[in-house]
Amino acid sequence: MDKIKKAFEVLNIKCSGCANTVQKSLKPEYGEVEVNLEVMPRVVTLEVSEDFDEDTFRQKMKSLGYPLADETLGAFEEVGTKAKSFVSCAIGKMDQKK
Repeated sequence: MDKIKKAFEVLNIKCSGCANTVQKSLKPEYGEVEVNLEVMPRVVTLEVSEDFDEDTFRQKMKSLGYPLADETLGAFEEVGTKAKSFVSCAIGKMDQKK
């Protein structure tokens, strides 16, 4: 099955710790994941097959605290994803030191 690269603008990714968490969390399902820390909003690129389920990907990113930039979040949800992103970032930084 052919794979294509697909890029998504993502919120709340601040540093390499965040990027590390995103890469490790998505690797089992999507393989190698690129996180561009040079642009705002950050861009996450992955190789997907034609049966790629974008809704599942969106939910996974939101559960990590990194919603896609084109999502409309309520105030409560926005605060929740930011809090989750701080935890994900800290975990990513600790994993980098191992």
